[in-house]
Amino acid sequence: METDRISEERGPPLSRPPLPPFTLETATQKVRMAEDAWNTRDPERVALAYAIDSRWRNRTEFLIGRGEIVAFLARKWRRELDYRLIKEIWAFRDNRIAVRFAYEFHDDSGNWHRAYGNENWEFDENGLMRLRIASINDLPIGEAERKYR
Repeated sequence: METDRISEERGPPLSRPPLPPFTLETATQKVRMAEDAWNTRDPERVALAYAIDSRWRNRTEFLIGRGEIVAFLARKWRRELDYRLIKEIWAFRDNRIAVRFAYEFHDDSGNWHRAYGNENWEFDENGLMRLRIASINDLPIGEAERKYR
């Protein structure tokens, strides 16, 4: 796949600190780094935090590999306009972190939505995420109900 080649050419970092095993401080840092990256809405940049063969479950989609992640994120952010995300650490242990999150966006008709959910992350020894399992619920909202700007 073309996006696999592009991501591999930019290269996986040899190491993506902080590395497991996580402490409260390093797990919190990892969550903040993910939040900051996702809020750029740059699929290539975001995908560099994931192992080349990373596996995802996102709602009903199952992705394998950085190329599929890049394609998914590009498609997502073409539909989810003015996307703004917050992430919060829920729990951690060894090489795993659980996160709760919420994000808001509007579609091309101007309808606003808020999504809430949980993610379970597992990292390899280099600090790259090798597994992401996300459960997400959506709520239509009015623009006046927005919380994240």
